[in-house]
Amino acid sequence: MPGRKVNWIVTALLFLGSLLILFPLYLTITIALKTPQEMSGNFLALPKEWRWENFVEAIEVTNFFNAFSNSFFITVSVVLLTLMTNSLVAYAIARNMHKRFYKILFYYFVSAMFIPFPIIMLPIVKQTSTWGMDNLTGLVFLYVVYGLAFNVFIYVGYIKSIPIELEEAAIIDGASRWQVFWKVIFPLLMPMNATVAILTTLWAWNDFMLPLVILSDSDLATLPLVQYMFQSQFSTDYNLAFASYLMALAPMIIVYIFAQKWIISGVVKGSIK
Repeated sequence: MPGRKVNWIVTALLFLGSLLILFPLYLTITIALKTPQEMSGNFLALPKEWRWENFVEAIEVTNFFNAFSNSFFITVSVVLLTLMTNSLVAYAIARNMHKRFYKILFYYFVSAMFIPFPIIMLPIVKQTSTWGMDNLTGLVFLYVVYGLAFNVFIYVGYIKSIPIELEEAAIIDGASRWQVFWKVIFPLLMPMNATVAILTTLWAWNDFMLPLVILSDSDLATLPLVQYMFQSQFSTDYNLAFASYLMALAPMIIVYIFAQKWIISGVVKGSIK
């Protein structure tokens, strides 16, 4: 608009923020495509020789596709189970907040967000090992449970804003409580479902600590664990290391680029409602 003033302070902060994000990404890409000899020169310069073989070697050394399949299985399973179970729990709480038990239950879940993971880490390791849950299935279960606190918190606020008259009309038409949730309420939760799904995807894919303490079999290692073991073994081979990092990072960058509008939409709608 003509005559509109530019807020240079905000613009400068946005530029610096973008630079802090894009500069490390630029270094990751360029180092991954350089030869070891080029590392002794200007590390900011573009590669003189684009060495795509680094990615092939990184795939072979890290057994990349095995780790990728493990991470993919965990992430997809966690997202699906989280959407189906966490929203159902939140619905039961939101529609019964006038009852003392459900109100206490809600605050019990919310309080779990303030418990640091290191406090419960050793008991969880012992318990999962005793129950034979130190595998991918056990890890999926733990992610679903640990995400319950935050997800219930945001789901409840959103569900309470949905008019209860919609449910009453469905019940009058002969729908059961189960049908009311899946056919009336769940479709209305799509903005929040998208937000929960994307945040859960980023968390389950990138998480390092939980797989580290739970999984004991190297064949079950996820991508973050593979990067950690690779760095320990080849700490001086920066080209292969950064090629491996970039391959592990790329899927989530693509997911976030295409899904960021749903994240923002869900957060905004949840705050307004």
